[in-house]
Amino acid sequence: MMKNIIFVLLLFKSLFCTIILAKNVLLIVADDGGFETQVYGNPVCKTPHLDKLASKSTIFKNAFTSVSSCSPSRSSILTGLPQHQNGMYGLHQDIHHFNSFDEVKSLSKLMKMKNIYSGIIGKKHVGPENVYPFDFAYTEETNSINQVGRNITKIKDLVHEFFSTLNHSQPFFLYVAFHDPHRCGHTNPEYGEFCEKFGNGEEGMGIIPDWKPEHYKPEDVIVPYFIPDTPTARADIAAQYTTLSRLDQGIGLVLKELKEFNHDNDTLVIYTSDNGIPFPSGRTNLYDPGMAEPFLMHLPQQTYSQVSEEMVSLLDIVPTILEWFNVKYPDYKLNGMPVQLSGKSLLQSTSLKKSEAVFASHNLHEVTMYYPIRVVRTNSYKLIHNLNFKMPFPIDQDFFISPTFQDLLNRTVEKKETHWYKNLTDYYYRPEWELFDLEKDSNERYNVVNNAAYHSIRTTLQKMLLDWQISTNDPWICSPSGVLENKGRFKENPTCLPLYNGV
Repeated sequence: MMKNIIFVLLLFKSLFCTIILAKNVLLIVADDGGFETQVYGNPVCKTPHLDKLASKSTIFKNAFTSVSSCSPSRSSILTGLPQHQNGMYGLHQDIHHFNSFDEVKSLSKLMKMKNIYSGIIGKKHVGPENVYPFDFAYTEETNSINQVGRNITKIKDLVHEFFSTLNHSQPFFLYVAFHDPHRCGHTNPEYGEFCEKFGNGEEGMGIIPDWKPEHYKPEDVIVPYFIPDTPTARADIAAQYTTLSRLDQGIGLVLKELKEFNHDNDTLVIYTSDNGIPFPSGRTNLYDPGMAEPFLMHLPQQTYSQVSEEMVSLLDIVPTILEWFNVKYPDYKLNGMPVQLSGKSLLQSTSLKKSEAVFASHNLHEVTMYYPIRVVRTNSYKLIHNLNFKMPFPIDQDFFISPTFQDLLNRTVEKKETHWYKNLTDYYYRPEWELFDLEKDSNERYNVVNNAAYHSIRTTLQKMLLDWQISTNDPWICSPSGVLENKGRFKENPTCLPLYNGV
């Protein structure tokens, strides 16, 4: 009898602790962040606060974005739906003007429906407002993006204000979206290529009181395999490191506020980035440099670090947070089709629910950059479908004006050594299908799609990709060789009809 009582008490204690701990969420997202941290093997760039967070987190080594563009990725992070399903096909702001469908049930909308206090500080970059409502919001929509996204003292104060306005009996979801280490040479060149001078105390730069700038020598930086190893690129990376250090110090301030308000032991903390870094093969690409992301997940009272090799997607964030809050995803339709999340909760990352593959879907970045791509990636292989392969791969304004790309252009025109693993012709003009054997070719240099030895692999991956496109209602499912007919007499039997266009 006594044993049964003790068992019941222990079970009650376990359930009680689970209920208390599973209370709040802090989601931290970097802007074009990468793997320039000690956590992921870079000993040069100083990120002590991320290192400390990693020391008590699960470190995911195989995390991937579902789209390599800012607004589309943020919409996917906040909805759990790929961009082709939620409607955010390209950038949200200015002339680009893309929006998610009005009927989409975003994470912040679901939080509001469940009386979970929601806040966003920093870069929002998604719309419309009725799809992405927040109770507490300080974003580029009403403030300077550099102030709410890079001024870490301002961000700290806003986090403090968020917690001060919070009803302590109410659970919260706080989304802190830094603007670092995004480039700013296109918009604010006076602050440097990565806004590395912004707030550094020099004349005309302003001052961020809580920031202690870290400076790096170009000769000391680590040049990833996909970036030209030139003096210009090294200087570019050094500037990037400085803003990454500011991001890190900002994260430290946010976590300090979390602790001071006694929420460090009842809050799930997730850190990641929206897409790859703004260098060749990075952002707007779905090669691994544009698709692979840092990903840390800290559970309340977790005191140890563990490494997961499991393949995860940023589409897994919504299912994870919903499970944390014990919120059921609603039944509804988009464009006449039932909506189901294709991601999985990472709270069960040690269970048998492991992903054999992750998927990605990209259509545009800027409105002029139409280059739809679909991808399926396993641990061993990656299949890329370039739908607009007869056109050159587009370059965005922000990256085009960067020192690294300008140097690459000039060296190519002047027929000088580029010190790059590719050439511009191959970078611009890509085949319709690319298949990479990642175990033999982790840098994705050798396309084996036409190699007979990989025929069965190609067929299997194409089937997996098609099934995912069907399940996520991809309007591009018949491109580029056909047209999807799914209304009228085709309503009950949607069909891809051939264009006979030679593709």
